[in-house]
Amino acid sequence: MAARAIRINVAQMRSACASCNLQELCLPAGLSQSELERLDALINRNRRLRRGDYLYRVGGPLRSLYAVRVGFLKSSMLHDDGREQVTGFHLMGDLLGMDAIGAGKHMCDAVALEDSDVCEIPFQDLEDLSRDVPGLQRHFNRLMSREIVRDHGVMLLLGSMRAEERLAAFLLNLSQRYSACGYSGTQLILRMTRQEIGSYLGLKLETISRALSHLQDNDLIRVESKSIEIKNPERLRKLIGRDANR
Repeated sequence: MAARAIRINVAQMRSACASCNLQELCLPAGLSQSELERLDALINRNRRLRRGDYLYRVGGPLRSLYAVRVGFLKSSMLHDDGREQVTGFHLMGDLLGMDAIGAGKHMCDAVALEDSDVCEIPFQDLEDLSRDVPGLQRHFNRLMSREIVRDHGVMLLLGSMRAEERLAAFLLNLSQRYSACGYSGTQLILRMTRQEIGSYLGLKLETISRALSHLQDNDLIRVESKSIEIKNPERLRKLIGRDANR
């Protein structure tokens, strides 16, 4: 893809990206002005999704990677019996589409849980540019490693924790991710349903409801419809065996 004819003001790029927390993806450290311009020329920032729209479907070909600018999405797949298995929740700053890199096709669906904006990065163009810009390739490898570590953490969570501990870990992780995006880390608005949380954590809907009630009864959280206030993060961490100061 040809670079844009006009020159990009790097300070303006950084200012624009700062508002959506994507500097880590779009502005890797150490790139020159010309390399930043070539990277910027690849990115389509005008992909908008309404609630319920699919970003991509299982079995669809790998065309692009997607960085969430605004909004909230989930990834999921269907079991043979038709039950949905939620595999991830994605908010501002997250990168989607890497599930298709190995086989060349997506292994899950990605759907918007609210109106969302994403940056679309054509994968072939990104690969071509990475060959010319080694720093970009190293940066992309770090992003892939981060996703692998996150998936590994989910597997440990599902395999070694009781229901209440799983939910506590989920809420703390969501709190950290919200804080990284500039939102409140204690006042959480859940864009997903209780059933979707249960699917992600490997728990039944009634188990999620009981665990939420028990955490609230113990004054760790306050639940009001889709709003959850984390009242005592330290005790939540202790519940799952983490150092409160970590």
